[in-house]
Amino acid sequence: MAILIGDTAPDFTLESTEGTIHFHDYIDGSWAVLFSHPKNFTPVCTTELGYTAKLKDEFAKRGVKVLGLSVDKLEDHAGWAKDIEETQGSALNFPLLADTQGEVARKYDMIHPNADNTLTVRSLFVIGPDKKVKLKIEYPASTGRNFDEILRVIDSLQLTAKHQVATPVNWKHGEDVIIVPAVTNEAAKDKFPGGWKELKPYLRIVPQPQG
Repeated sequence: MAILIGDTAPDFTLESTEGTIHFHDYIDGSWAVLFSHPKNFTPVCTTELGYTAKLKDEFAKRGVKVLGLSVDKLEDHAGWAKDIEETQGSALNFPLLADTQGEVARKYDMIHPNADNTLTVRSLFVIGPDKKVKLKIEYPASTGRNFDEILRVIDSLQLTAKHQVATPVNWKHGEDVIIVPAVTNEAAKDKFPGGWKELKPYLRIVPQPQG
């Protein structure tokens, strides 16, 4: 059964490059990114893990814990980590889970039989502090993910969780946002005392709230 946005992210316990991970305990109170890789020692995955490692400070300042997942054995991860550091210029600095029995892959519907019966597709989940799935993206094995886009989406998710706004197309942190239709003009006067630009009654543009 597919994991949908708004579902509670399934819990699990797995070994990783940083010891045993009890998922719900590990991410408790934090945002999290869980992303899968079809196989160790594959070229696209190598570039993804290296780039994600370079983003450590960006994830940290957003309060996000990152976990990678592979269906290969834990003892194989160390050799791959050396390759990642050598070729990408950044050492692995987040847990890489060893889902050798495919337990998590099945729980998170990461194996698509029409793509491959044994390998995970490039699934990515953003999970909130409430342990609910906020975003899921799936890529074919041949296409690398855009982790700058993942950071952009996390900025939007965190902003919209705190304020009654939505982010428009191609929004980036610091740009104008949209007041959600559920907020009346009367309520908006209190929430956005600086005013807003009304393009349509349902489309009210306001500077990004701070704090």
